[in-house]
Amino acid sequence: MNDAHERTPAGLPRARTLGVEWVGTPGEWNSITDVPGVAVGYRTIVDGDDVRTGVTTVVPRPDDPGDPVAAGVHSMNGNGEMTGVSWITESGTTALPITITNTHAVGIAHAGTCAWAARRHPELADGWFLPVAAETWDGYLNDIHAEAVTVEHVVEAIDGARTGPIDEGSVGGGTSMNCYHYAGGSGTASRIVPYGDSTFTVGVFVQANFGVRHELTIAGRHLGPQLLDDNPLAGGAIAPVGAGSIIVVVVTDAPLLPGQCAALARRVPLGLARTGTTGSHYSGDLFVALSTANPGAFTPGIAAATARAAGRLDQLDFLPWGCLDPFFTAVVHAVEEAVIDSIVANVESTGRGGRRVPALPLDRVRALLASR
Repeated sequence: MNDAHERTPAGLPRARTLGVEWVGTPGEWNSITDVPGVAVGYRTIVDGDDVRTGVTTVVPRPDDPGDPVAAGVHSMNGNGEMTGVSWITESGTTALPITITNTHAVGIAHAGTCAWAARRHPELADGWFLPVAAETWDGYLNDIHAEAVTVEHVVEAIDGARTGPIDEGSVGGGTSMNCYHYAGGSGTASRIVPYGDSTFTVGVFVQANFGVRHELTIAGRHLGPQLLDDNPLAGGAIAPVGAGSIIVVVVTDAPLLPGQCAALARRVPLGLARTGTTGSHYSGDLFVALSTANPGAFTPGIAAATARAAGRLDQLDFLPWGCLDPFFTAVVHAVEEAVIDSIVANVESTGRGGRRVPALPLDRVRALLASR
């Protein structure tokens, strides 16, 4: 077994240490960063007893962030926020790093991405920026009104984005999140998809902050009813049961049309369902899917006048629609594993007002999974 499949860089266990079979073939790091060129960055913010938050970035084209990628979105439930989706719906594209943070910092994440682009890529600064910035609610453990996330934190997260194996759990924007009433947050996984004589990679990243304890299902085993003890979030005294949200970013190097990206995003709920959730009104479940293929294929808006004068035609290579089923399968299985990774690669979290969220009891879960 690849050590990166079993441990995060910080040494925390991943879902593949639970002793169950996960469907599909993962990439080298079983991470969204297995998609060539894709980078992830975190900025975790812990201050005193009450501030536990941060920001995460997924950078699809680190070497040329202004080059648009094909994109599609899907909302399973709209009790949340993801900026940039109107432009994705209109144009089928997005550009610049994607950021994920807490609910009240989504505007700062958007502004921080714009600031980063203007500073680091001044050749883009004469244009306009419509980046994707998304959120999940961390107000149970974090003082969400403290305005702890700043533009500089966002810039630092993007500057720090790297390829290779990445940490998971309570890091970056995933700090102070809970999933199935266990410490949750950041999770990732990937799948390799053969196609003719080639292979493509489908990678997913989740910021998981959803679900109710009794729903939890791991690798097809409905374990939640056997894990109802030690649950400070039970009963919804602080927030409605099921409140929180999940953001999912899907990236592939397979050449896709924008509508095909949207079709991948629509498969995310099937992966979430495999972990047990039935969806809650109080959860914003928003998904974006990107294809990093076809570099240079989309003319950026700022270059439209030059393109028009030159008579430029944009062109895309793309997979036949009838060949997408293996990619849909990859999304479903990678999302399922990434969600479980977010709670396996974690420890008990404490924060605002002495509140706590327990860690998934790994030894107990392994024993339950091994029993028949």
